[in-house]
Amino acid sequence: MITDLPDRLLPAEAIDAYRRDGFVRCPSLLDPDELGRYGAEITRLTLALNTQTKPLSERTTYDRAFLQVMNLWRESEVVKEFVFDRRLAAVAARLLGVDRVRIYHDQSLYKEPSGGVTPAHADQYYWPFASDKAITAWIPLQPVPLEMGPLAFYRGSHKTRFGRDLPISDESEREISAAMEASGFEVDEAAYALGDVSFHGGWTFHRAGANRSTQPRSVMTVIYMDADMRVSEPANAMQRNDLAQWLPGLGPGDLAASPLNPVL
Repeated sequence: MITDLPDRLLPAEAIDAYRRDGFVRCPSLLDPDELGRYGAEITRLTLALNTQTKPLSERTTYDRAFLQVMNLWRESEVVKEFVFDRRLAAVAARLLGVDRVRIYHDQSLYKEPSGGVTPAHADQYYWPFASDKAITAWIPLQPVPLEMGPLAFYRGSHKTRFGRDLPISDESEREISAAMEASGFEVDEAAYALGDVSFHGGWTFHRAGANRSTQPRSVMTVIYMDADMRVSEPANAMQRNDLAQWLPGLGPGDLAASPLNPVL
């Protein structure tokens, strides 16, 4: 596994773009052949471990968006090798402007053929963190053309406070999309080649279209946080759930460093 980080993979202008826009795309960051091996294992585990039994037509908007399984790194040494890749962690640290990052958790997102939209939202609504020094890597495990619903970002939306109290839902899709358009935050949507990775901040609003293709869209995400992150008082029920699940045994003011959150 490659762990170095040549400057060509994260030039200074990419860091500037992340701070300006709230996200950045890193083309050809990972080797397609490596991704083939990891992707097969991630997809296998996602299909084996997800608990969704309803057909698409009977699911909620959220459940139509994707099948999801979290912390697959605990299920497979192959997946752990991928999730703990020091190169991905190094990119995350540089973008956040910190020396080191911890893993918060990973999340496999498998959008089935005809799977629905992923409503507009900001991830940090769910995180009991005392700062915004957290970032998500979105890593497709196959090429993602526009028809498969690639992740799309509202450029610069991390600078607005509107919608930070909205969980992912039909309401968030409707209200955030309308507010972003009214405020002039343009949507940045582009296809991903195999090996491309994007990184977005916790308060950057983003969404994904439906999968209009006949093939599944398999994606792995990894959430990183500043290694010195502190736990905040949960602001909603989702944050209370996250605190118990991904930061077990910790409480407000504690270093966010449970056994599930090693430094990468």
